[in-house]
Amino acid sequence: MRIGLIGTGRIGSFHAAALARHPEAGSLLLADSDPARAARLADRLGATAAPSVEQVFTWGVDAVVVASSTDGHAELVVRAIRGGLPVFCEKPVAPDLNRTLSVLREVSALGGLLQVGYMRRFDAGYLTARELVRSGALGRLHTVRTMTADPAPPAADYLATSGGLYRDCMVHDFDMVRWVTGHEVVEVYAAGSDAGPPQFRQTGDVDTAAAVLTLDDGTLVTSTGTRCNGAGYDVRMELAGERDQVSAGLDDRTPIASTEPNGPPPASKPWTGFLERFGPAYEAELNAFVHLVRGAGENPCDGREALAALRVAEACELSRRERRRVRLEELPDLPER
Repeated sequence: MRIGLIGTGRIGSFHAAALARHPEAGSLLLADSDPARAARLADRLGATAAPSVEQVFTWGVDAVVVASSTDGHAELVVRAIRGGLPVFCEKPVAPDLNRTLSVLREVSALGGLLQVGYMRRFDAGYLTARELVRSGALGRLHTVRTMTADPAPPAADYLATSGGLYRDCMVHDFDMVRWVTGHEVVEVYAAGSDAGPPQFRQTGDVDTAAAVLTLDDGTLVTSTGTRCNGAGYDVRMELAGERDQVSAGLDDRTPIASTEPNGPPPASKPWTGFLERFGPAYEAELNAFVHLVRGAGENPCDGREALAALRVAEACELSRRERRRVRLEELPDLPER
């Protein structure tokens, strides 16, 4: 198997290294808008560097991994699908909902294979939480709490094209709400604050946000996110049921300190970022893609699954802007299968 990987920045380099180690992945063709960067990574991994992205589609590959900047995802996914190639695409598929719908309609019309990168589906803690909820061990869920807290804001030029805190960051929480509970979000009410660093106000984004989500069975969910958590990288999901409650993401590296006299000690080595925290999960999702291309597994996150999380994020952004409750039925969607 020959895999073409487009985009050799931070996440692309991580994916390339994982594929280079994979016993079933075969050879690797790397491409980037900066050919020199692709060449340096290829030299380090023993892979082949293409002089441009074009060569990924003309030199012959069996599958494509899209890890480029967000604004290029849609075009690359469509081109791969039109060429009959299975695609793994880092989220998002496209920068906004309408363009995402356009891409997914084409994927569906052509019968293409698209896996979208929502890595928390492969994290051990979230997997266990899902099993406990689905088995009934917690009883009827009444409350779910999620949080994603980045240790420091990204650069201003990244913010300008990120899609905003809900779409770029908290969309992972929204995916987990659906995937862990097995229920759909039907209504949201969201708010945000840009009181932090000035680049958020300059780009029309917020540095901190909160949302209340209502699920189709009446379960209430609170989701919070921030780009300014100086204590470290903190991602958690708490699920409270009538019988028991559990937390995914709570361990000896969680960057939070107890104020109780007999509370647990603060983390001596808090998580510093998403690649460190979710490294094994990122590797596992690429492993799943290789198996999928070989016809040896189910798609763990197809375009419709990714779309469902994005629609929640879009509803939150609409709610924040218009200061009102938003029902998911207000947003466009793909027709049911």
